[in-house]
Parts: sequence; structure tokens; C-alpha cells
Amino acid sequence: MVLDERVKWRHMTYSATGVSEVDGAASRIARAVVTMLVWLGCSSVLTAQAVEVSPFGGYRFGGGFFERITGQAVDLDGAPAFGAAVDVPLSSGLQVEGVFSHQRAHVFVPGSLFSPPASRRIDVDHWLAGGLREFRAGQARPFLTGMLGLTRYASESDSEIRFTMSAGEGVKLLPWRHVGLRLETRVFATFVEAEGTLLACAPGVCFLGLNTDVVWQAEFTAGILLRWP
Repeated sequence: MVLDERVKWRHMTYSATGVSEVDGAASRIARAVVTMLVWLGCSSVLTAQAVEVSPFGGYRFGGGFFERITGQAVDLDGAPAFGAAVDVPLSSGLQVEGVFSHQRAHVFVPGSLFSPPASRRIDVDHWLAGGLREFRAGQARPFLTGMLGLTRYASESDSEIRFTMSAGEGVKLLPWRHVGLRLETRVFATFVEAEGTLLACAPGVCFLGLNTDVVWQAEFTAGILLRWP
């Protein structure tokens, strides 16, 4: 009887582990959306403004993180990406915006003399906050965005967090009052390494040399725009 219980317990443990791996990405996105909704939603309640929520999906180009994690050139320059944007309109077409975008890729790493070939899973998450400016009212609303935030890039055994800047442009299509489409292009600049060197000093002033390593990515997405009230 004790042996049977141990077998059942092991089976339940393995099953739970498998489920957690499959649902890991979904749970991260759910937490991100909830966090942004609480943060921006509370602001909208205090200012009696509307709220826009835009879940999106698309493709993100740029394999710099893949090569940085694997330590070698890889034959993969992008992967699908998905996430959500939450906006609180202010006035004159200005909005406060928060964005979470997640990318997962499986990168093939060739073998070497001491290691066999392997497939590595790499995740890249962008957490951003900033502003959005609409340039026209009506059913088609072109816009620009500018944001700051953090990027987390990770493999199964390691993860790093770095400062990120982002800019984007797109259009909101609103054929109905509460439902529409959002099409957007974003560019991400993540500062993975920065090193400063003192060049020279004079009375009251010093000159510094700054060497930075930036990873660039571009993302093209389409999503559903939900707006209320």
C-alpha cells in the first residue's frame, strides 16, 4: 500500500511539473496584464478617464539576445511575440501607456568537441511605461509612442535584466465605439553593457568616454482594441 502511494505521488509530481512548464508563459502574461490593469486602471478611476486594453500578437526581429545567451552566431533572426498594452487617455490626444511584450524562441546550438548539439529555449520580455500621442480623432487614429522600461532575457539556466528604450508608430482603427484594431511597429534598444572611462580633467570639468553595447529589436504587431466606458 505504501509503495502504491509513492507511485501515485511521483506521477502527480511529474504531471504538475509538465503543466507548469506549459503554462509558464501564459501565467507570466496574465500577471503582467493584471499588474498594468491595476496600475493604469486605478489612475483612470481617480481621473474619471476611459481605459483602453489591447492584447496583441506579431513577430519580433533581431537575434542579438539569442547570440548573447548562446555565445555564438545562430541561424535565427526573430520569433513570434505577444503581449498587451494598457492606455489611459489624458487630454489633447495624449495617453499614459504600459506595455508588456513576450517572445520565446528555440535556438539550435551546434555541437562541439566536448558537447553535443542542443536546442535551447530563450525568453525575452519587455516591461515598458511611457506615453502615446494620437494625431487625429475619428475612426482612424495614427499615433506615436515613446517608452522606458526593463528587458529580461533568459534561458533555462540564466537570466539578466537590463534598461530599455522604445519608440513606435501605428494606427488605431475604431469602426465601433468600444471595439477596434491596433496596428503597430515598435523598435527596442536594450543597453546590455555600459563602460565609462575617464579621459581628462580640468579645473571644474571632466571628460568621460562611454562605451555601450546595445541590442536592437523591431516588432510588428496587430491586436484587438477594447475601450471603455
